[in-house]
Formats: sequence, C-alpha cells, structure tokens
Amino acid sequence: MPLTNDVIIKLNEITTMVEDKSKLSESDIDEIKSIFKKLVENNERFDSDEIEFWFENEGSWKIKEPRVRIVNLANYIQDKHQQTAHLRMLSDDDCSCGH
Repeated sequence: MPLTNDVIIKLNEITTMVEDKSKLSESDIDEIKSIFKKLVENNERFDSDEIEFWFENEGSWKIKEPRVRIVNLANYIQDKHQQTAHLRMLSDDDCSCGH
C-alpha cells in the first residue's frame, strides 16, 4: 500500500524534528509515537516496509538503527490501535443488555 500524502507529511516532520539522525533521543521517540498515534486515530494506514523504504531514500538518515526504530514504533502504534479498536468493537457487540 503506497504511503498517503498525510503520512509522507508526517515522515517529513519527523525528519525535520530529529536533530541527530544517528541516534534517537527519548523525546524524539515520544514525539514520533505521538505522530503515529495521531495518524492512526485519523484512520491513516501505512505499511512498515513503505515507511522504511521512504526513510532509506530520504537521504539524511545514513544509519540504519534509527530508521528501524522508527519503523518499529510505527508498527507498534498501528498494531496497538488496531487491537484496542477490535476490543472496543467486541465490547459493543458483546453487550448482554438484551438488545
């Protein structure tokens, strides 16, 4: 699945925000989590391979470890959101209130 414009804009924001592209700080990680959380809350979906490819080709991310960390964060946030969304749907459907 190709990346949407909204996702690409956010990846550019991450690139601009992270000063040291060789190592992510804790504040970088928190902000990246927040960015991906907002994306999934807005029903944006993304493929981790596409995100990894985007960062590889962006040019300023020379070291692989931070790129992999960002992809892992994206996966984690997206999976967590999908699991909690699934649980919310189950709890709504599994109501034993007689409806």
